[in-house]
Amino acid sequence: MAYITLRDVQLAFGGPALLDGANFNLERGERVCLIGRNGEGKSTLLKLIEGSLLPDSGEVSLQNGITISMLAQDVPMDSGKVADIVADGAGEAAEVLRAYHEASEACVLGDMEACDRMGMLQHQMDQLDGWALETKVNSILSKMGLDPDADLADLSGGRKRRVLLARALLTQPDVLLLDEPTNHLDVESIEWLEKFLLDQNNLTLLFISHDRAFVDSIATRIVELDRGVLRSYEGNYSRYLELKQQQMEAEEKQNALFDKKLAEEEAWIRQGIKARRTRNEGRVRALKALRDESKARRSQQGKVAMATQDAQRSGKVVFEIENLSVKFGDKAPIINDFSALVLRGDRIGLVGDNGVGKTTLIKAILGQLEHSGTVKTGTQLEIAYFDQLRNVLDLEKSVKDNVAEGADHVDVNGHRRHIYSYLQDFLFSPERARTPVKALSGGERNRILLAKLLLKPSNLIVMDEPTNDLDMVTLELLEEMLAEYKGTLLLISHDRAFMDNVVTSTWVFDGKGNINEYIGGYQDYLLQRPDDKVVDQKAAVKKAQAKAEVAAAPKKKLSYKDQRELDQLPAELEALEKEQAKLSDQLADGSWFTKDMDAATQASQRLAEIDDIMLEKMERLEELENMTKA
Repeated sequence: MAYITLRDVQLAFGGPALLDGANFNLERGERVCLIGRNGEGKSTLLKLIEGSLLPDSGEVSLQNGITISMLAQDVPMDSGKVADIVADGAGEAAEVLRAYHEASEACVLGDMEACDRMGMLQHQMDQLDGWALETKVNSILSKMGLDPDADLADLSGGRKRRVLLARALLTQPDVLLLDEPTNHLDVESIEWLEKFLLDQNNLTLLFISHDRAFVDSIATRIVELDRGVLRSYEGNYSRYLELKQQQMEAEEKQNALFDKKLAEEEAWIRQGIKARRTRNEGRVRALKALRDESKARRSQQGKVAMATQDAQRSGKVVFEIENLSVKFGDKAPIINDFSALVLRGDRIGLVGDNGVGKTTLIKAILGQLEHSGTVKTGTQLEIAYFDQLRNVLDLEKSVKDNVAEGADHVDVNGHRRHIYSYLQDFLFSPERARTPVKALSGGERNRILLAKLLLKPSNLIVMDEPTNDLDMVTLELLEEMLAEYKGTLLLISHDRAFMDNVVTSTWVFDGKGNINEYIGGYQDYLLQRPDDKVVDQKAAVKKAQAKAEVAAAPKKKLSYKDQRELDQLPAELEALEKEQAKLSDQLADGSWFTKDMDAATQASQRLAEIDDIMLEKMERLEELENMTKA
């Protein structure tokens, strides 16, 4: 039996049904990603499964005895001891344990009523197995690298999400529900979360995410919520796109045949007296059924239509940055002695953990923040700035007034358009365009920012986390728009797939004030970056070679073949080390990838092979040495 089953579930909140006869099964051990456009009802579906919402009709059934935990989308800003917040995931047991500790402290101070309460609480602890709770809490916090005594308010967004995940996993649930778990996380935290979830044996996942790299790494199946219906697609996101395209083409053909049939019947019913004499009631009833079906049919939500407004070309040099440093008070510089040349047409991605100075660098370059060093700005620069904090939006004003600033018409590349027409390009109906921004979702607010940003003629676009809360379709359209943009782009993003598809070079922040530049996107950076494991491996090679020299006079117990192998291994390791160093140097600056992508890719694969071969040879060397000592 499936862990979770939905049968003909119906749910609406006054408008079109969010779930319209939806059916779904979640089997044990699956990792299912739920995708869909903003506002389709994905989070609502998780709440139905969790039990905090009930359907209008239909059935949501769970296998007897299974437990479910949910990690919410929003990260709390509250303070509190990490261990206590995690323990709260145990519900009643946590409350009883806390009450027992309080009574114990009061009893020691002479409060006899507290001493009496301890006996009752001790009995409850025995029933709830509460004594093991502290051990469980400390164990899971250690596993996640969290300090039990830290205050939640002092932690980064990524660490806070680890705390919430620890709380959700404390009771070892059968099913974990995750709502946008990567939102506002830096790349390191996302990669940690991927590895952690994949290491959890027998954990069944149902999660919502717009991060395509995360989905490809985690999901075993994709389920799309589209116009109230759930459709299942086996495989990764790329496979989903192929199957979805086939499905949409079949649906369009089916709808075209339906519309043709309806038009023919409507024409027939409107014919004159001669036709009415031959009219039959069965055909009339069939027409009425066709009309009802046509009214009930929900067309697919349109796609966002994005286009930049081109300004005159900037000068060839956009920014010339020399020895730029930013320091706050007596602390170490957050940006230390950074120099770079930004040319017209460059598309640069900024990568690093939260708080390392990515936004700080952008503000310093744009002259919004004091710094040492120099930044020479090119000529004829017109900048459009997408702010991750959405500070440019007035939450009390409507969508229309935020974008058009009270006007009824906007200028789009020399053409005058009514604001409602323009906003429909970004999927805002006239009614939705009159809605205050404070009532909209995060994804809708991001679309407002894009609509506002793209009205401004520019030859430099600066984007600070534009992908948060956007659905996958809108993300891909934004990628296409940026790929066609003729100006310069500075982009901060933790979305690895988005970076790979958009940028031509990457600035990587190490968290110590240093910034290194790499050619290409995030995956290209991974191939080019210095690898600490290589450094450690070289030390291991030298150590192994030293051991081999000590074993120059082997014991007689070694066979001739083994002795010869032992003699040759140090030279073989040295040759591999030299080949490794040569390939690393050739790949270091990234130019090989632009000149000959196939050869560079083969070289990077060879580097990985060398790692494995060297480790095998070192293990064999140690084995032979031990034989000489036997």
